[in-house]
Amino acid sequence: MFGAVVVGIGTAGWVRIRDMLAPLPGSPAEKLNVRAFISRRKLDSQQGVSQVTAEEAASREDIQVAFICTENVLHEENIRTFLQAGKHVCVEYPMTMNYKAALELWNLAQEKGVILHEEHIELLTEDYKELKREVEGKLLQEGTLHFTGGALKPGFGFPAFSGIARLTWLVELFGELSVTAATMEEDSGNNYCKMTAKLLTSDDRPLVWIEERGPGLPRAKNINFQFDSCTLTEVPPAPRGAVGLFMQDLIHFSAKLAGQVSPGELHKEKIRILHCLRLAENIQQLCKR
Repeated sequence: MFGAVVVGIGTAGWVRIRDMLAPLPGSPAEKLNVRAFISRRKLDSQQGVSQVTAEEAASREDIQVAFICTENVLHEENIRTFLQAGKHVCVEYPMTMNYKAALELWNLAQEKGVILHEEHIELLTEDYKELKREVEGKLLQEGTLHFTGGALKPGFGFPAFSGIARLTWLVELFGELSVTAATMEEDSGNNYCKMTAKLLTSDDRPLVWIEERGPGLPRAKNINFQFDSCTLTEVPPAPRGAVGLFMQDLIHFSAKLAGQVSPGELHKEKIRILHCLRLAENIQQLCKR
């Protein structure tokens, strides 16, 4: 069994506790046992789980795993604390707010002989899987992914990082990318921002990624992918899967802890995550010029 602590009790933290208390029967997630949670607020027990300090959790021998569910800007510090203590870490995306820090954390995890896992539930959704099937084997000519959503909360960071799930979609669908240009429109008084990044695939096909956030904007992904044989203008609708997204991620992380994921798979995932973080950093730098 792996004893776990959940750091941060927002929506994600609450779901992590819930899923560990009632894991999918017969799955590797049954090997996780939630022992405690950490919050900056003084709270009563949550779903029967009691609160501890970070210092106590890091030193406890019955806690081998930390789930980091705080605001994005606090991820790096919390990951480092628990890796240094020799704990396995599962963190909500994005792992860090810059590429160099992420590389350091991966190296630290390797040095300590522990698993570092970045959650990417957007790759587990049924509509993404359907889109991946639609794209398979087609030759991209050009494409656009335009995401809209409500205003970003403080602590979520620059849109290229807070929206890295969309960038991950593009990398998973079309392979390694490079950034050619990026701009940012902002109206801070109205809590509005619009980031536009111009990307190229390895065979020089142009992609545009737009991340637009503001009060009242509907949460939606609008696509226009032009292929040699057809054009896709909407994410294919798909019924919701039988197993929840966070539970699927929990099972994937637990399989890593149990040694059920091959070194090749782990390496491939690490390369993709670092590639996306480097792209996000490049976009941020271009927007600040």
